[in-house]
Amino acid sequence: MSVNRLFRVGSVAVASLGVLALSACGSDPEPSGSSTPDSASSSAGAECPKGTLNAEGSSAQKNAIEEVISKYNEKCADVTVNYNPTGSGAGIKQFNANQVDFAGSDSALKTEGKDGAESEAAQAAKRCQGNPAVNLPMVIGPVAIAYNVDGVTKLVLDGPTAAKIFQGTIKTWNDPAIAKLNAGVTLPSAPISVFFRSDESGTTENFTKYLKAAGGGAWTGEPAKKWTGTGAGKEKSAGVAEGVKSTKNSITYVEWSYAVDNKLGVAQIDTGSGTPVELSAESAGKALAAAKPAGTGSDLALKLDYATKAPGAYPIILVTYEIACTKGLPAEKTALVKSFLSYFVSKDGQSSLTELNYAPLPAEIQTKVDAAIQAIS
Repeated sequence: MSVNRLFRVGSVAVASLGVLALSACGSDPEPSGSSTPDSASSSAGAECPKGTLNAEGSSAQKNAIEEVISKYNEKCADVTVNYNPTGSGAGIKQFNANQVDFAGSDSALKTEGKDGAESEAAQAAKRCQGNPAVNLPMVIGPVAIAYNVDGVTKLVLDGPTAAKIFQGTIKTWNDPAIAKLNAGVTLPSAPISVFFRSDESGTTENFTKYLKAAGGGAWTGEPAKKWTGTGAGKEKSAGVAEGVKSTKNSITYVEWSYAVDNKLGVAQIDTGSGTPVELSAESAGKALAAAKPAGTGSDLALKLDYATKAPGAYPIILVTYEIACTKGLPAEKTALVKSFLSYFVSKDGQSSLTELNYAPLPAEIQTKVDAAIQAIS
């Protein structure tokens, strides 16, 4: 998809939904001192900091954050930003263990612990010297149901059918439930090979939230970072994408950018709105319009509606959060975190993601995220 195409998509979404606002780029990565993310270019006398910033987590945002780091370093050459895409669960653990300066996660910090254990949010507050950590939405990554099926160039799935495939109760491609959704398509009788993320993954958590919400009871597990369905495990987004690419009659769930990079088929989703929805920046933006705030104050966690039936809305999306301390870091690390994240949320930083098959943040969310970053001290 071209940049021009995405800018046209953004214009349509803004007009109808107030989202996907794409416009001229701001350029200065330093903290703006303002809640308007494109005002950074007017920051008087601001200078780039110097030093090294270490971060870890979500592999869903790997392609996005690497692009942003590259562009940021064109402006701030004396800052080294290291990002290790080990998965959301590992990123949160490393952040809470004081091993990295911020974490990337495809799900917000949990505020309740399991089996009496301390919650992720409580652990993060300890790591931040008694101050809360915030969830800052930064990257919108639609999740594709990606496939490689002999002779099939267009595939439609709905929530119940997808849930049964990934649960393992639908086992062959010519199953009547799949055939009903794909009239006129010749489906092979071959067994379905499912690949899933073997590492703890926010992508897994978001995808299983969709299967639970839209599966009509067919998904029996609870949404979690650890997979409980059928299939063969592969590490990280690159692993499952490569598994499908190299295996005929296979299927997985993976971020859109990985599906595109590996030239995999991407299923259209029948949400019950009347017409199956194709994954695009516009359809992902329409689903994001149904999101509700889940955090308070500068914590900007969002609650997504995975069972949305809004016309043209692609329901399987995730938001990657950058998790950072509101206070508690050494002054030099605070300056680095604010500088880089300010650039990441700026129009310049966000617009660089469109060619990589991510959707940019809506303008109103950009503004809120920028204000939360400026409040870090």
